[in-house]
Amino acid sequence: MTSDHVLKTTSHHAILIRNGRIIDPANNRDEMADIAIADGVIANSASRDVHVIDAAGCIVCPGLWDIHVHLREPGQSHKETIETGTAAAAAGGFTFVACMPNTTPPLDSPEQIRWVRERAAKIDQCDVGVVACITKGRAGRELCDFAALKTAGAVALTDDGSGVDDDKVMALAFEEAARHGMILIQHCEYKSVSAGGVMHLGEVSKRLGLPGLDPRSEESMIERDIDLCRKTGARYHVAHISTSKAIDLVRRAKRNGLPVTAEVCTHHLILTDEACEATDPNTKMHPPLRPTQDVEACRQGLLDGTIDCIVTDHAPHSAEEKALGFLKAPAGIVGLETAIGIAAKAMIGSGLADWPQLIDWFSTAPRQVLGIASPAIDFGHRAELTIVHPNAEWTVHPQEFCSKSCNTPFACWNLRGRAIATIRGPLLHNRESQSAFR
Repeated sequence: MTSDHVLKTTSHHAILIRNGRIIDPANNRDEMADIAIADGVIANSASRDVHVIDAAGCIVCPGLWDIHVHLREPGQSHKETIETGTAAAAAGGFTFVACMPNTTPPLDSPEQIRWVRERAAKIDQCDVGVVACITKGRAGRELCDFAALKTAGAVALTDDGSGVDDDKVMALAFEEAARHGMILIQHCEYKSVSAGGVMHLGEVSKRLGLPGLDPRSEESMIERDIDLCRKTGARYHVAHISTSKAIDLVRRAKRNGLPVTAEVCTHHLILTDEACEATDPNTKMHPPLRPTQDVEACRQGLLDGTIDCIVTDHAPHSAEEKALGFLKAPAGIVGLETAIGIAAKAMIGSGLADWPQLIDWFSTAPRQVLGIASPAIDFGHRAELTIVHPNAEWTVHPQEFCSKSCNTPFACWNLRGRAIATIRGPLLHNRESQSAFR
């Protein structure tokens, strides 16, 4: 274990960030400036007893958000805990994560929502929003009490890990969501179409002799849900979109003025189904890796605004579970600690985007999806900041992750761009070995 593995948390009455490039997409700000923080609030000037951060060569931006993360508690602490998952989030530069409800038991009651929120607040490594279930037990048959879940603090609703197959149940969900002003996040997949698939149905799956997952399972559910969105006016968000046709469906819905948003995972921006050739279980994910044309469509969807934000779908699994082999291993990979580097490689390294765009996709845009205003980097506002070193060159060593699990297909990848610290109020989270802090 190296010192980079250790996430150091300190509290400071006063912090001065010097020589940083301030990128604040929500307020069209991109300039060199210093930032003073006093008692967790951005101030006019720094006091004498101040903790100085030399951010020369770095970007200082609104805290990064990931609205699709699995913290695995309660019930699956052999994969991840709220403590290890939020440590991984802070190490990756995230000041907020929205956790999914496919836990054991599922997060389908106010009591479960409150338990997660209280546990995360006590640990206090990053802010945690809880996404509650659409249906009881994620069984797809009976709606949860949306009003009670909202009162308990749920930020959205999903049965993530499963789509709500039953058309009548989903129609009721849209009506209830519209009534209570809540957003529905759909894992778009008709199980009747995708049943048995372990990777994308296409030339690679046929060559490998592996059962394929038909992309129509994703696309047909999006089509149904957009129609329900049109009828009810409820806000609808497509989780981990992955096919070109799915993106076209969302594009048309937005052109028609519907309250539809979408996210894309970092891995769907850079890996194709050809990565499954070696049948490494760390390339098995859900939705699966798609062909090149779908990866290109995901990138273009971000660039033209069809896809709103980037997420990780951070899905920890134990080494023993992944060792079961491609057919039997659970789908999913960890992503919080590699997100910035992978997204930068996909979108900036390819010449398609720049850092202000990437910061927007990770900061302002996810807040907008959840209907939350982005905090200004300005006097009187609570400090919620991420410091990113855009030129930091580093190699992915999973054994150094703060996450409890190491299931990643990016081991030994050389990346450029890395978050080096987060600031939430008076709390500074940074890597102990980062020499810029003194």
